[in-house]
Amino acid sequence: MLVDAYGRPVKAPSQDEQTASVGALHREFADHPSSGLTVSRLAEILRDAEQGNLRAQAELIEDMEEKDGHILAELSKRKRALTGLPWAIFPPARPTAAEQKNAEHLAELFEEIPDIEDLLFDVMDGVGKGYANLEIAWRLVDRVWLPREIILRPAGWFHTPPENRHELHLRDGSPNGVELTPFGWIQHLHKAKSGYVTRAGLGRVLAWPYLFKVYAVRDLAEFLEIYGLPLRLGKYPSGATDKEKATLMRAVMNIGHNAAGIVPDGMAIEFQEAAKGSHLPFEAMIAWCERTQSKAILGGTLTSQADGKTSTNALGNVHNEVRRELLESDALQVASTLTRDLVYPIAALNGLAPDGLRRAPRFRFDTSEPEDLVAWGGAVPNLVDAGFRIPVGWAHGKLGIPLPQKDEPVLARTAPAAPAVASTRMAALAAQPTPPDELERLATDMGADWERVMDPLIAPILALAAASDDFDGFRQGLTDLLAGQDLAPLIESLAQGQFAAGVWGRVNGGRA
Repeated sequence: MLVDAYGRPVKAPSQDEQTASVGALHREFADHPSSGLTVSRLAEILRDAEQGNLRAQAELIEDMEEKDGHILAELSKRKRALTGLPWAIFPPARPTAAEQKNAEHLAELFEEIPDIEDLLFDVMDGVGKGYANLEIAWRLVDRVWLPREIILRPAGWFHTPPENRHELHLRDGSPNGVELTPFGWIQHLHKAKSGYVTRAGLGRVLAWPYLFKVYAVRDLAEFLEIYGLPLRLGKYPSGATDKEKATLMRAVMNIGHNAAGIVPDGMAIEFQEAAKGSHLPFEAMIAWCERTQSKAILGGTLTSQADGKTSTNALGNVHNEVRRELLESDALQVASTLTRDLVYPIAALNGLAPDGLRRAPRFRFDTSEPEDLVAWGGAVPNLVDAGFRIPVGWAHGKLGIPLPQKDEPVLARTAPAAPAVASTRMAALAAQPTPPDELERLATDMGADWERVMDPLIAPILALAAASDDFDGFRQGLTDLLAGQDLAPLIESLAQGQFAAGVWGRVNGGRA
């Protein structure tokens, strides 16, 4: 009997989507809870989500991505970083020949899945919301089951049943909802943070700085609307009628934008000093909110924007390393989901996983970074010459170079051309040792005598260094020691060498 990853029996997959039977969901439109969002309303939305009512929270996070360009940009970086990774289908550990063949066949079937890059991007929607449910519509072609399309369904279509906050059901108006059909969904539960599925997404972390940023932007807009415009003060004479007062008020209100207006005779408009203030507090609040969002999404700020004060190449590299850790974590989580909900269903329906999920092929991203070819190209031969036994597969993996397949052409070293006869003779002559001249002999003699001259000078310094407790004491002792040393033998040896070299130069100066 065919069962899914959770042991539930699986019938032949339907070529229609499960959501087609819940028509009310397709007629639903978002309520956009971000409109008029307040602190109390946000707290209420988050509490409702903890109780299983996920619609408002999911729609709020969707609104945040649409309305806040910074959140959209940072989440897009994290999503697209994963879609750019190479991936492959691998057999299970220590595969048999049949399991290896099944994995290769499955990899060929995966090439027929439409828009696999879009699939990876949609799965990463779970980073913000905590989950992403993609519905699979199957097709049967030449007795092979393959997905016809894989569609990301709105996160607001799901909720958690009261008795199990780790499980997602399709909303149908009942308290528990409808359990998702086996082999009918890719259900990715992304743990951006620990907690129930309703609290595991980054959206709950991003919601508060998003709200504070909305307040700051609104206040900044109001400030800019009045900043620089002088206060218009209208004066009317005593006894003015209500109609005359209203006429003066309209003139005062309009003159600021139109720069022109009329008032009745006997009335006047005075311009007071422009409003005072600064935009800096608002911009500081907005900047704090965006830094907090960047830290939550990417683990740092220096890979997303420069603040002009702390941005350095070294710090940027550290933050890039943090992003690398997040990418590897995302890759592991998504690969596990796709192995369970896409690779295994395709393999099981087509007879490529006879032993169940435990021995089914695996989906895996390649998150390794190829090593520096130049550095390793010089190091590996030296290590081999030194006696290290380096496996070929390990070296290929380190350098990101695939092993050649059977009968596949490979590059080979080109044999050096044979040297010409003249070149060979020149090389032989160059290789012959030249007899040392008199200056070399002089240098050799002086080198042999160097220890006799220098040992009496160096030995007291070494002894002082060993006996000193700190650097200051050594420096003071060294000053006293040098003042009392006898340098006459050293001076005499150097003078003799200089004299001998001078004599040799005068005698042999005219020789070619």
